[in-house]
Amino acid sequence: MFSFPSIRPRRALLLATTMLAPALFATAARAQQVAVAGELPPIEVTKPGEQNVTRAKPTTDETPAPRRRAPGNSQSSNTGTGPGSNTASSGTASGTGSGGGGRQFAGIVGASSTVITADDIAHSPTQSLPEILAQVPGVQLQSLYGGPNGAKTAVDLRGFGAFASDNTLFLLNGRRLNDIDKAGFDLTTIPIDSIERIEITRGNSGAVLYGDNAVGGVVNIITKTGVGGPPATIRTEGGVGSFNTRMAAVSAAFNAGPWSTSFYGNGIKSDGYRVNNALDQRNAVGDVNYTMPDFTAFLTVTGSDQKLGLPGGRLVDPSIGLNELVTDRRGAATPFDYANQQTASVTTGFTKTLINGVDLIVDGGWRQRDTQSAFFGTVPTISFASTYNDAALNTWSLTPRLSVKTIMLGMPSTILTGIDYYDTTFRQARGAFQGVDPTHVYNLEQQSVAGYWQHTIGVLPTTDVSYGTRVQNTHLSARDRYDPNAPFAFDAQATPLDSDETQYALHLGIEHRITDTFSVFGRAARAFRTPDVDERVASGPAFDPLTFMALAQNFRLKTQTSEDGEVGFRVKTNRFQVQTSAYVMDLQNEIHFLPTVFFNVNLDPTRRYGSETSASLKVSDTVTLRGGMAYTRAVFREGPFAGNDVPLVSRTTGNLGVTWNILQNYLVFDATLRAWSSRVMDNDQANTQSRIPGNATADIKLSGQYDRFFWSVSANNLFNALYYDYAIASSFTAGRFSAYPLPGRTYMVRAGATF
Repeated sequence: MFSFPSIRPRRALLLATTMLAPALFATAARAQQVAVAGELPPIEVTKPGEQNVTRAKPTTDETPAPRRRAPGNSQSSNTGTGPGSNTASSGTASGTGSGGGGRQFAGIVGASSTVITADDIAHSPTQSLPEILAQVPGVQLQSLYGGPNGAKTAVDLRGFGAFASDNTLFLLNGRRLNDIDKAGFDLTTIPIDSIERIEITRGNSGAVLYGDNAVGGVVNIITKTGVGGPPATIRTEGGVGSFNTRMAAVSAAFNAGPWSTSFYGNGIKSDGYRVNNALDQRNAVGDVNYTMPDFTAFLTVTGSDQKLGLPGGRLVDPSIGLNELVTDRRGAATPFDYANQQTASVTTGFTKTLINGVDLIVDGGWRQRDTQSAFFGTVPTISFASTYNDAALNTWSLTPRLSVKTIMLGMPSTILTGIDYYDTTFRQARGAFQGVDPTHVYNLEQQSVAGYWQHTIGVLPTTDVSYGTRVQNTHLSARDRYDPNAPFAFDAQATPLDSDETQYALHLGIEHRITDTFSVFGRAARAFRTPDVDERVASGPAFDPLTFMALAQNFRLKTQTSEDGEVGFRVKTNRFQVQTSAYVMDLQNEIHFLPTVFFNVNLDPTRRYGSETSASLKVSDTVTLRGGMAYTRAVFREGPFAGNDVPLVSRTTGNLGVTWNILQNYLVFDATLRAWSSRVMDNDQANTQSRIPGNATADIKLSGQYDRFFWSVSANNLFNALYYDYAIASSFTAGRFSAYPLPGRTYMVRAGATF
């Protein structure tokens, strides 16, 4: 048994002390494998805020006032991306940000932020979390299968195409969910009823606080705790829909003195839109909280179990007159492939007020994900080699930090500084079939330790400035145990790798309130992304392009870095809000898979630039309109593809929405429209093939509530648009491609009660 060296203690200690001292694969089969990875009030001791769930609060909406609130203690009345709820909660925000005078330090200063509230989610005609996120300007989706809950759908912030999952950082209550493999975080593993709000920070400024992967942006999912609620609450719901879809959800919350506990669970089964696309999934989240004026503690446990059939793509080849998108849209190229996943996590921590304005936040946890996937091809026979993967990933983390809110030289100041330590082990067995000796057993162990410091200060009553830095050391040990005698073994053992690298992230932001309703903001930042283990496993040449002899892979890839800048403005009145910004991002060593040679490479320099605008208008007390649009360009800056578009990124996207409370919540109408332009197919860096067509979908919902009972009837993709998000172009035959069609019109009926 191979033993791995642990991270160097002296380096970790030195790094921490230094910072704290100031205070989809490009073949159809590979695509499926990617899917399966005014004035300051006196400072006084108060109940600790939400530092245990979020490190930076997004921009809030406040009623304009001449007084400035203490840093980070703002209250808001939200409109979110949705129907204009009047929910007030600390640290929440609207989808268009703030323009109110009096807002101080309510997020990463200078960044473009959006918050989706629980009310927004409840009013959405779709209950697929990825599609709810896609109503935020600049968010694009890549779905291979569709489905009632959006299983295995990738969320793309600012145009990263096939590698969106590696460049968008997901957090649960401020803690990382991205693992070191390609599978990415599946949003469907979180019960949607458990979500209090979702904070979205676009751009790479979140890298200082949260680290690796925060290149395109950060999505922070905040779950409900039940704290401060009634002594007991129970909610149940059931539903049925298209493709024999059945769902059920239950939640409960209890409060007694300083103690509170909550549980959220759901399950869903569906035959799926296509052959061999059945879904069977169950999720659960449980919390225990202890809350006192100067001390809070929590324990959170999550778990999920997902089984999903993988139908493969539909082949289009004009040279032979074949178009399965027309003749057999719902068929399966791989009728026996599947991907199963089981996850579990335990997180615990506390927040303790040490002295006035100084909080110590300590939390840590363990997270595990086991996956099993099989790829048989068209017919699972012994004469045609298949692939079976069995992987286990475990992550331990410890993330202590210190929050200091005080007055510095007469100016309000907030300092957040801390250490992030993550220790991850990954083991994957790859063989021809389940039950036979694996051809490869990959063992990778990665430890990272980082120190960070972010300081936000109100230099003027109308101006906030923020700066910060993170230094992170990552140590990786990678080994491949190759069995040449295993069935269908034909390649070679990868060479071992032991690497040790230090990277850094930077942020500088400013926001200035010109009037009580109008503010401008800007920022500049640097971030990085470490290659994930699947990218390392498929790095280096797999075979000689002339002799086709197997070559040893080497796990070696350079770390991707990015530098970006952004400017924008926000406007907020009692009924109207708008936020708009423009950005540019330059990347070095962007990681990409080249199907022609079957391994990952670092690309020539690339660039992203564009603009994003969101707005909402409260027409009356019963009608709210909202909308947004984005222009996104992702291009090669240098090399043979200079000037070409990066695949799988739509240049323009937009959305419209309306909520009409027809009869005092007894009857409510919600509708959304989402549209996007065409995008280059995967594997077409030369931009010579046909494009994935642009399209639009419309969703509507009628819902109501009477006493403790509630119901809804929804129709998604109302006009039955026949579209697809993902397609891969052939490397050898012009016009030939494989596409993954998504469902047409679907229906869902739901009903439930609260007690």
